[in-house]
Amino acid sequence: MVEKTQVARGKRIQRRTGKTFHVATRLLPERIRHPTYVLYGFFRIADEVVDAEETAPPDEQRAELDRLRRAALGERETDDPVLEAFAAVCDEHGIPDEDVHAFVDAMASDIDTDRYETYDQLESYMDGSAAAVGRMMTAIMELDETAEAKALPHATKLGEAFQMTNFIRDVREDVVERDRVYLPLETLRRHGVSEEQILNLEFDENVAAAVREELARTERLYEEGVAGIKYLPEDCQLAVLLAAVLYADHHRLIRDLGYDTVSTTPELSFVRKISLLVRTRWKWQWNSDPEAVFEEMCGGFDTSREHRDHGPHGSGIPQSD
Repeated sequence: MVEKTQVARGKRIQRRTGKTFHVATRLLPERIRHPTYVLYGFFRIADEVVDAEETAPPDEQRAELDRLRRAALGERETDDPVLEAFAAVCDEHGIPDEDVHAFVDAMASDIDTDRYETYDQLESYMDGSAAAVGRMMTAIMELDETAEAKALPHATKLGEAFQMTNFIRDVREDVVERDRVYLPLETLRRHGVSEEQILNLEFDENVAAAVREELARTERLYEEGVAGIKYLPEDCQLAVLLAAVLYADHHRLIRDLGYDTVSTTPELSFVRKISLLVRTRWKWQWNSDPEAVFEEMCGGFDTSREHRDHGPHGSGIPQSD
């Protein structure tokens, strides 16, 4: 049984560290919103083991993640209210142990992996860091077996889309704060960009082309992900749609910057988030088709044109179910 104080703790963590997602979470019905706060609290605690400003030595980070893993799976007692609540939510909603393992394993890989040669390698990482999160969110919505089977592949793609938007938006931040480069090195080389150029935060038209390619790849993920929102409970669909709209709107900012996320990190203003919330909600009242509303709000992703103009996008993104 998750207590109100534990839910409140997760909510505070989300409000402080996940402001964009928090706007969308507030539209969820309470039965889903409260477990979402708990999940998010656990995600942030695990993430901060390897991403905090002052991290412990690698062996201590791994030991701490193992402690979190065992507490999350209910294999050891804990006095941490977030971990205790997460274990209760997993038990109550039948969240598979393998998704918990996948998430923690992804966090552990950040300890000693800071480059990804190919998109396939990055996608394997995102199976834990993002796709597993999408699957856990689907689990707490408690779909029937048929709807769940239809929704899960799309939830996976939407989780990857959110993660890729973060990677593309945060190129500078990841270099400066973590010495990490999440853009696939093969994409950079294809456009004549060296790893050193990114590490030195040197922006030019070649970097712009590489970012543009990954942006187009990510926009295909959004299209696949949003296509599954219709399989979710009706009272959850608007919240998930809004999350997609908010994250995808970063792409507008990135284009406005000429694809330069090396010199700066684009960020949605609070006013912009509220404007998107109001407009998305208004359009939803008149047309409860998630794909149609998403296309209206995001102006349509012309990925076919991007693909023709800027070369291949690598493997790993199926174009249909």
